[in-house]
Amino acid sequence: MEYLKWSFEDQIATITIERPPANALSSGLLKEISSVLDEVEKNKEIRVIVIHGEGRFFSAGADIKEFTEVSSEEEFAKLGEYGQNLFERMEKFPKPIIAAIHGAALGGGLELAMACHFRLVSETAKLGLPELSLGLVPGFAGSQRLPKYVGVARAAEMLFTSDPISGLEAVQYGLANHAYPDGEVLENAYKIARKIAKKSPVSIRAAIELLNYSKTPEFYAGVKQEAYLFGKVFGSEDGQEGIAAFLEKREPQFKGK
Repeated sequence: MEYLKWSFEDQIATITIERPPANALSSGLLKEISSVLDEVEKNKEIRVIVIHGEGRFFSAGADIKEFTEVSSEEEFAKLGEYGQNLFERMEKFPKPIIAAIHGAALGGGLELAMACHFRLVSETAKLGLPELSLGLVPGFAGSQRLPKYVGVARAAEMLFTSDPISGLEAVQYGLANHAYPDGEVLENAYKIARKIAKKSPVSIRAAIELLNYSKTPEFYAGVKQEAYLFGKVFGSEDGQEGIAAFLEKREPQFKGK
């Protein structure tokens, strides 16, 4: 693995994102997550997964430099679809996945965290979807999952302003389950994971299946439309300006085109 490492002990698998400095979600990293899930799913000794980031962040967002290598709206939409399909698989994965978040979970990083079955955060962590500051929109189903957790109005504010919320606010708003002092998130994730690992894998698998029935046909229609608009907005002049401004470390000049 180039971008992550994983291991398991006492029925708990640990997936660690290792892509410094920001643990940005590249297509290569997404493929490695998928590959690890293949291994974990068939390993009967593993009952729970904990995913976290090495270094300063859980994941500070998508790999913006990789966006410059995409040549068309259709190709960009397919990138969104790949992430959407992977995160849908995670949400339906037959073994619980816990996100242990410190530092920041932004953009694609928060979309990855929202695809886990629940989230634990440090009190000072920053969580948000800042895509609109780049003239883009979320592409990995973030526009559909965020309102499920924080409500439509709060999701609208987070999207429109691009302002992140703290770990404490994430718990208050329903995006995260528990907040802990910095440095204590992972140990508490393992504490909960050990409790879950004692449950019957048959009943856990059934519970995960039942929880996913809460997703409506409108949710899936929204996810499909998000991938389409992910590509369309990327292809706009504003989308290209936002990416260029980010890479050039300057303020974007959006023209509504």
